[in-house]
Formats: sequence, structure tokens, C-alpha cells
Amino acid sequence: MDSTRCRAVLLVDEAQEMTPQVLSELRLLSSSSFDSQSLLCIVMAGDARLLEKLRREELVPLGSRIRTRLACEFASREELALCLAHLLAGAGNASLMTPPLQQTLCDHAAGNYRILTTMAAQRDLPVLDEKLYLDVFAPPLKSAPRRVAAAR
Repeated sequence: MDSTRCRAVLLVDEAQEMTPQVLSELRLLSSSSFDSQSLLCIVMAGDARLLEKLRREELVPLGSRIRTRLACEFASREELALCLAHLLAGAGNASLMTPPLQQTLCDHAAGNYRILTTMAAQRDLPVLDEKLYLDVFAPPLKSAPRRVAAAR
């Protein structure tokens, strides 16, 4: 490590699902010489349960070593709209979606950027509009139950 000046990075998604024993082992793996030398950079992503888990008595030593914490809240409709506009412009077709469709997607994204970006449908259309949203995300129609004629 001294000759290359490189450090390993471990990315952990859904870290709230890790057991306390595994989290404790990560603390031990990440440093040497009584924490004076960092061996591993760990980036943990998780929901609010991760913060709760790190408050447990056996994980306080790990929680105290976390240098930076970024807690993300739900995005507002305006923030989602700005993100969507930026993504469409970056993709090279800012007018691909009509403004009503963009607003509909932002309204149904529940403040979550991931949901917003995965709700887009792949269709071979010159412009995507709110009719497409309704076609793709409409609840399935329930058919009337069939009646079986009783055998005589």
C-alpha cells in the first residue's frame, strides 16, 4: 500500500441488512496498528434502519469511526422535475416527454429519484405523453369470474 498509494474501497448497498457481527468485522478489517493506518475505505448505503443499527451498543465503535454521513430525505416534486429535465437534456432530447407526462411522473415517484428514473417506458414513439403513462401503469382490468354450468 505504501508503494502504490492505492487504497481498497468496499461499496456496501443495503447495509442495514448486514448482521452486527459482519459490521464489527468490517471495522476490524478496515484498519491496522490501533486505527493509525487505514487499510480499507468502506462506503455503506442503506435506509434509516442502518442509522438505528449503528446506535447499538456493540456497534458504537464502528459508528464512531464513520467520518462522513449523508442522510437523504424525500425529494420535492420540484427537485424531481429539475432532475428529470436535466436527464432528458443530457440524453439529447429535452422534448421527448410532454410537460404533463413529466409532472405525472414526478407526482407518482414518491419523492424517490430511483423510482422516477425507472418509471420511463421504452416505446418507439417520437414523443412520450401522459397517455403512455396511463397505458403502462394502469391497474389491470379484472375480468368477470366465469360461471361453470352445473352438470345435469
